[in-house]
Amino acid sequence: MMNRYFLPLRFLVAVATAAFVVTLPSEVTAQDRGDNTLRKLNESVEALIKKVSPSVVQIMVTGYGPVESTERGNTALTLGRQRAIGSGFVIDPTGYIVTNAHVVSGAQRVQVVVPEGPPDGSLNAVLSTRTNILPARVVGVAREIDLALLKIDNVKLTALPLGLYRNIRQGELVLAFGSPEGLRNTVTLGVVSSVARQIDPDSPMAYIQTDAPINPGNSGGPLVNADGEVIGINTFILSQSGGNEGLGFAIPGSIVNVAYQQLRKFGHTHRAQVGIGLQSISPVLAAAMKLPRSYGVIVSDVLPNSPAMAAGLHVGDLLLTVDGRLADSVPYVSFRLMSVDAGAKVHLEVLRDNQKLAFDVSVLETPHEMDQIASLADPEKNLVRPLGIIGVEIDQKIAAMTSDLRDPFGILVVARSNEATGDIPLAAADVIRTLNGQPMTTLERLRAALKSLQPGAPVVLQIQREERLLFVAFTLDQP
Repeated sequence: MMNRYFLPLRFLVAVATAAFVVTLPSEVTAQDRGDNTLRKLNESVEALIKKVSPSVVQIMVTGYGPVESTERGNTALTLGRQRAIGSGFVIDPTGYIVTNAHVVSGAQRVQVVVPEGPPDGSLNAVLSTRTNILPARVVGVAREIDLALLKIDNVKLTALPLGLYRNIRQGELVLAFGSPEGLRNTVTLGVVSSVARQIDPDSPMAYIQTDAPINPGNSGGPLVNADGEVIGINTFILSQSGGNEGLGFAIPGSIVNVAYQQLRKFGHTHRAQVGIGLQSISPVLAAAMKLPRSYGVIVSDVLPNSPAMAAGLHVGDLLLTVDGRLADSVPYVSFRLMSVDAGAKVHLEVLRDNQKLAFDVSVLETPHEMDQIASLADPEKNLVRPLGIIGVEIDQKIAAMTSDLRDPFGILVVARSNEATGDIPLAAADVIRTLNGQPMTTLERLRAALKSLQPGAPVVLQIQREERLLFVAFTLDQP
């Protein structure tokens, strides 16, 4: 019996002592507390969290993927149901949400947990069970830069502004928001460790490095500056243990902004190009090629029949400027080209045999395979109203235009329609293979199969999304 009551008795004594101490006269006056720099910092951080938290969401994804099976002592790779949790933030008040592409990879169903209640981080708010879980659809995905755009309907949310990349400074305070390990509404504090970090020196991507603690589940969450602006999207960590070791990396907000505009409009990103390959100059490369400098960017390739070839660029040219701005790194040049509209011209200055040359090169937009296929579809003739999609039958011509197609049949979703009678989790580039086990080879067959079903009937589609096969189940609503 003594053990049972021992800890509560100590607790009461501690509380009484604390209460006594609190009542003692304090040597710190109210004015001193108001002038306390740390207290002001604490109040500023608290105000910033209240401002940002309502716009940060948790993303719950259900899909199918490889899982390990150890039944009967044997280890085998099987296909099983998977659940994943990530983060995201509101970029437009009408319900558009940005996250990482890998968060929704292979998703069958995507749900978004929208904050409810006071976002003050208080005990009551944190322990509250009030949540608003909404279905979301994938508007578009840019896997090459690991970004995705989601949409939830019939909501009015507060959007977060994007900060200017050029204003970021090493050492400035930042906050990382998200759901690490599924722990919703988590905030961590750190600094910008580096404003630009490349994992590969020849990669067109540069990331913001931070020591703000980031863990699995933070992916897609915002990295925010002291003004409440999103300067990056938390994307990955470098770690020996699998958890935070102070090496977190975020996609810069400038790239997010360009990608968001294109994902919202097209469902994918358009890659503007002039037809050159670029590499970073290393000291070894400079010494071997007897280059006049051991840093910067060199033209490693000029594509045949490209604008760069027509303008007169050569392999081995050292790139000096792009539109008058120094071309010191591959990521900077890539972003500058990404920001130029197709049809415009970009002014390049190069060094060739110790001679400065200038070229005006036309910028072309690389056609996306979905754009080419969508151009073959008629919005009315190719509409499948019960599913809310515009589809194209896969024949030999379409199969040749589509990469990573598992089998040369099915209905390719080229766009979503606003005439859907229900919330069907299909996205552009999905391939409908079967409906309730029956192969779907033509639009007419798909429409007939849907028409034969009663309202409220269960439906399961087998689709190919990216390189995976998965099932999409739903009930058919009233037409």
